[in-house]
Amino acid sequence: MAGGRPTRAEVDLDRIAHNVTVLRRLTRPGTAFMAVVKADGYGHGAAEVAAVALEHGATWLGVAIPEEALALRAAGIGAPILVLGPILPHQAAMVVAAGARATVSGVAEARALGRAARAAGREPAVVHLKVDTGMGRIGLLPDEAGAERALQVAGQPGVSVEGIFTHFAAADEADKGYTRWQLDRFFGFLEVLARRGLKPAIRHAANSAGLLEVPESHLDLVRVGIALYGLFPSPEVRREVDLRPALRLVTAVAQVRTVPAGTRVSYGCTWQAGRDTVLAVLPAGYADGYRRALGNRAQVLVGGRRAPVVGHVCMDQTIVDVGDLSGVAPGDEAVLLGEQSGDRITADELAEHLGTINYEVVTGIGRRVPRVYLRGGRPAGPPRP
Repeated sequence: MAGGRPTRAEVDLDRIAHNVTVLRRLTRPGTAFMAVVKADGYGHGAAEVAAVALEHGATWLGVAIPEEALALRAAGIGAPILVLGPILPHQAAMVVAAGARATVSGVAEARALGRAARAAGREPAVVHLKVDTGMGRIGLLPDEAGAERALQVAGQPGVSVEGIFTHFAAADEADKGYTRWQLDRFFGFLEVLARRGLKPAIRHAANSAGLLEVPESHLDLVRVGIALYGLFPSPEVRREVDLRPALRLVTAVAQVRTVPAGTRVSYGCTWQAGRDTVLAVLPAGYADGYRRALGNRAQVLVGGRRAPVVGHVCMDQTIVDVGDLSGVAPGDEAVLLGEQSGDRITADELAEHLGTINYEVVTGIGRRVPRVYLRGGRPAGPPRP
């Protein structure tokens, strides 16, 4: 980038559009589509991804915390937003100010939302009940006590229960037995509430894996996160859908040095050259989200060929052995994540090196890495810091 840092995350918005279109085709007719853009759009940029998703068929947005909803509103986005995470009573005013729906599983936050909505002249506060059918995280338990609490929430002044949902713990596993058990529990709880007069208009359960492989979970709304960005929820999910990864993490070679055999590299001297070789220094490191543990494990692409990362990744720099590549020079593009000349370093590949999942790879890309947005292969606007 002229006059700027060469390390950047390139986000292809055409690929986001493609993924939304493909996923919408899989969604049961009449089911609404929520684009989940929490964690700054899984590292891709929440406002930019949200705008494209809404252009191509999404009608809802999902975030984790009220601040994310406020940021979308500040970007001029007016679509319905559901705050999927729990809120504390003191956050109620922020949810109301954002004109967002809140996830509720207790009376205290419902009461606070009702008060905040009345104070702001935005009554009622619209909420979605969360049911814990087997995730073990947040929500009402699907039992008699849970039903009683749901009715208490619905009875709070200034509160309207628009929706009810659950979240799958294992939909990305090949065995869908636990997922279908969760879904059965959810349906049973809905019947209990209906008999007691509470029938929220919007029922939702499907995440990306549910959308892809559990069509009976589509209900009134699907919540699509990781698949939106072209990544599959796990290696156990079938890869028959044409999802296209939307992000490349790239930098440029900053320095090239010929070193003799025996040269030790980086903190702790964990790598030693076994021959005379050539080392290239890349101006990106773990402060940018390229994790320290990728040292001596990962590879990068330079000139369409793979070069191993040697020594520990540093905070701001990474060293690669380009001794088997010819003509590497300062300024050459180096791809840490993504495609170059027909080869690809995938988020799954980096996740395997790290013993983690692709979600953590993309959400971990640091805030000091500018996001550059592409449409038609060209920059769609100035980089976003």
